[in-house]
Amino acid sequence: MSEMQNIQWFPGHMTKTKRQIQASLKLVDAVAEIIDARIPVSSRNPDLSKLIQNKPRVILMNKCDMANQTATKMWIDHYAKQGVTALAVDCKSGRNLNKFPAAVDSVMRERIERLKAKGMKNPTMRIMIVGIPNVGKSSFINKISKQNRAKVEDRPGVTRGNQWFTISKNLEMLDTPGVLWPKFDDKLVGEHLAFTGAVKDQVIDIELLAVRLLDFLKRLKPAEFISRFKLEQTDLDSTDSYELLRLIGKKRGMLVSGGEIDTERAAIMLLDEFRAAKLGRVTVEMPNGEMR
Repeated sequence: MSEMQNIQWFPGHMTKTKRQIQASLKLVDAVAEIIDARIPVSSRNPDLSKLIQNKPRVILMNKCDMANQTATKMWIDHYAKQGVTALAVDCKSGRNLNKFPAAVDSVMRERIERLKAKGMKNPTMRIMIVGIPNVGKSSFINKISKQNRAKVEDRPGVTRGNQWFTISKNLEMLDTPGVLWPKFDDKLVGEHLAFTGAVKDQVIDIELLAVRLLDFLKRLKPAEFISRFKLEQTDLDSTDSYELLRLIGKKRGMLVSGGEIDTERAAIMLLDEFRAAKLGRVTVEMPNGEMR
């Protein structure tokens, strides 16, 4: 099968968003960046660091319940070495979101102390929330503000306009004005985003994407993946990934007239089960640069 195609977004949208973020940065003291814990590299826009420059930052590794726990800890340690505070969270269940205000206080400690020295008893900190589509930004805002005011929808780019939220007595939050799109300079970034469903399946070859996912799963060999499809070691070691997709389709009874295997249906099923963490808690990217 041919190589995975490159995926592109719209540079005009990105330019507008950058301008909006730069303008709004003047209104906030810090930035909270939400990323997908399964793909910590691909779910970040590399331009963001240039945009926020010296503003304090907290990274929220969302969907941690779907990611490998050891890998997530490695990433948190990796960020700590760079002087960045990171939290493993799950925005749907609310896991660890209670630690967010304390994390903000920690990264803002020097500024808070300076303001108190100037006579401000309980200064309010303002933080901007940023993240590419489908990382869980609206779910985070809904959960932590305890108000269902941010629209949540499982498709890219539903948040519109400036919205402020009160998180606690001394913490206010600004939703990002505009959508921060990912950058697809590396085709692997596009693939990894597509694995997790952050790119619409309609714009990619779903069977080829499933084959690329199987290339990865064959190397990683998650126990849940092997047991779920009742695979043998030889299936992983010596079977071409497209043939493995056919085998999985056959095992699930995905046949069409004439006994042919419906590989498109098998591909959709495989990706759905991966995205629901039914094939194990899998982290695709590691801090040492290895794409696992």
